[in-house]
Amino acid sequence: MAAEAGSGSLIQVVSLLGAAVVAVPLFKRLGLGSVLGYLAAGLAIGPFGAGLFTDPQSILHTAELGVVMFLFVIGLEMRPSHLWNLRRSIFGLGSLQVVVCGALLTLVGVAFGFSWPVSFISAMGFVLTSTAIVMQLLGERGDLAAPRGQKIVAILLFEDLLIVPLLALVAFMAPPAVGEVAASAGARWTAVGMALAAIGALVAAGLWLLNPLFRVLANAKAREVMTAAALLVVLGAALLMQLGGLSMAMGAFLAGVLLSESTFRHQLEADIEPFRGLLLGLFFLGVGMSLDLAVVARNWPLIVSGVLALMAVKALCIYGVARLARSSHADALDRAVLMAQGGEFAFVLFAAALAARVIDPVVNANMTAIVVLSMALTPLTVLLHKRFARQTAVSMDGVEAVGEHTASVLIVGFGRVGQIASQGVLARGASLTIIDNDTQVIRDAQSYGFKVYYGDGSRPDVLHAAGAHAASAVLVCINDRAAATLIAEIAKEACPQARVLVRAFDREHAIELAHAGADFFVRETFESAMLLGREAVIATGASAEEADEVMAEVRRRDAGRFDLELAGGLFAGRALVLRNLADKAAPEDAAQAAH
Repeated sequence: MAAEAGSGSLIQVVSLLGAAVVAVPLFKRLGLGSVLGYLAAGLAIGPFGAGLFTDPQSILHTAELGVVMFLFVIGLEMRPSHLWNLRRSIFGLGSLQVVVCGALLTLVGVAFGFSWPVSFISAMGFVLTSTAIVMQLLGERGDLAAPRGQKIVAILLFEDLLIVPLLALVAFMAPPAVGEVAASAGARWTAVGMALAAIGALVAAGLWLLNPLFRVLANAKAREVMTAAALLVVLGAALLMQLGGLSMAMGAFLAGVLLSESTFRHQLEADIEPFRGLLLGLFFLGVGMSLDLAVVARNWPLIVSGVLALMAVKALCIYGVARLARSSHADALDRAVLMAQGGEFAFVLFAAALAARVIDPVVNANMTAIVVLSMALTPLTVLLHKRFARQTAVSMDGVEAVGEHTASVLIVGFGRVGQIASQGVLARGASLTIIDNDTQVIRDAQSYGFKVYYGDGSRPDVLHAAGAHAASAVLVCINDRAAATLIAEIAKEACPQARVLVRAFDREHAIELAHAGADFFVRETFESAMLLGREAVIATGASAEEADEVMAEVRRRDAGRFDLELAGGLFAGRALVLRNLADKAAPEDAAQAAH
């Protein structure tokens, strides 16, 4: 019997992993995103699909730890000073969005014929946006650190905080049980005191206990113990908040914030990341499994109309609040599409309301189905918005477009290569003009004292305005192979007096740049690889002079192969590579062949 039970559990584990491994890459390949892949996989293997699982709630309960760990990682990125800078977005923008959305969604519930208490609880459950889905989508498109992403994170944090007063409100709304006396005011104040004590204990541990603990463990040099300690911090903080009647996710977030200034921050993030990713994926699988298709089939007119009405009204509210807060049309529309769904904390609120008899089981089942469907639809709506939304002008807030300039050197693109390349020119004291077409890069550069202008380097008029007609050199340092080649061609034609110096990605790109007329180009990894190779030769016992001779020979052979390929002898060059490898015992013959 034990063997059969173990085999059954293993089948379920294999099913979960197999469904994720098949569905997620497939959905990402189709451009639908990993979240929708997890949801579809959960539906396929759940009680209303293949029936491999009959209790999705147990999986959701365990997988909530994925959301907990996600918020811990987010907390590590949120230094207290940064949170203080976001206070207006968290409490101002967040509260305004919650109040407006909550009021209008309550009216939607009343319009559907539900009582005011039921409409209010249903509305507030839908107001609580899915932190897991939104953070995952923001992370996939790299917007977590962007200003618009930070505003969304701030609103999500406020909504996560909101679950605490909402649960307390459910207790106040609960009708008194037969034969029981309603909870006294003293009991409620006791609950508030326990919550404050839990927060105080967590803050005290974060300030005076955690850093010394990790210092001792680091000195012990036990890698697995550091991982165990990271998990202990996350789960311990979540448990402490749960015992205090608060959200586990908020406990993990607070623990992350308290450790955000720690020297162990990056180590903790690396230790938690694998568990976070697996458990968050498991959470989405559980959400997919919990979609009760029987309930949807019985009440599909109410559920479908409820999903459409609630998502549409919430999106309109979010857009209106964002515009009222002076966000651009594009940012407001993006936020509305991204946050129009209900979230995982709605399940917690509905379960508490059901237990307190504020809502009945039918309303709970219908609202759960509505929230799950809204979560499943979000990746699709985001995809459709990305594909069909009208392209808007780039926000130029705090950014200056390039005007008439003269400069000794013009740099096009101010990423990691452009920043380093600019140092020599600045040290020489020569005049320098920098242009980039990424407004966020420009704003970031300003915080370090660089003046970067907005401009498209592939336009001759922009190059002329930036001073390329009088420059002695034009450095093309952008992270776009095709655009770099195009700019090299245009710059060479429009500014014949300037040397066109270009960052090349690889050998093939270098050949393209040579044909485009670039005066100088360097493969971005070539010189660093040559230096590493020299050190490797020295490590074999060679002297510095011998290493220089060996690397000079490598450089000469590479140049010979490049000349052959540039002349059109691509296959001859490849054949020469193979011959050189085969003739290592006779380098002189290979060298003669290269000539």
